[in-house]
Amino acid sequence: MGKVFYSLTLAAALCLLWFSLSGRTDGFLLFLGAVSVIVVMVLVERMEILDGEASPFHRILFAAGYWFWLGGEIAKANIQVARAILKADLELTPRLFRIQALQKTDLGRTIFANSITLTPGTVTVNVDGDDMIVHALLDSMSDPSGFDEMNRRSRQAAEGGAR
Repeated sequence: MGKVFYSLTLAAALCLLWFSLSGRTDGFLLFLGAVSVIVVMVLVERMEILDGEASPFHRILFAAGYWFWLGGEIAKANIQVARAILKADLELTPRLFRIQALQKTDLGRTIFANSITLTPGTVTVNVDGDDMIVHALLDSMSDPSGFDEMNRRSRQAAEGGAR
């Protein structure tokens, strides 16, 4: 994707954000909103940070599908953790294990690490390059291959459909 496309999607997103937060249609306030978007775009250009990670809005469809899938995984993990802690014998078996991330970008690794942490019973403890150390509350949650689907889907969401 080109820099012009990233600029247009970022400017459109900033305009939508400004309008959704203000909700005003007065001429002067619309002018101030336009000026603020222009100032931000100039700053982004001067800082030379405009790329696919600074303006990820072109991946919104991939991300929406991922967040819907992740919601289901969070619900399933909630049930699993609730069953484990409500048992009379409370059989918690905490484990630390490593996962190799498939993501090529910082954004992708961040999405994957945060997805693990959002899932009840697991927490990403450390990220070192492509290696992630994860803490699991239950032994059944500590199989690295159990995160393969999340790893693959978070990569698709972050990288716009990469396989």
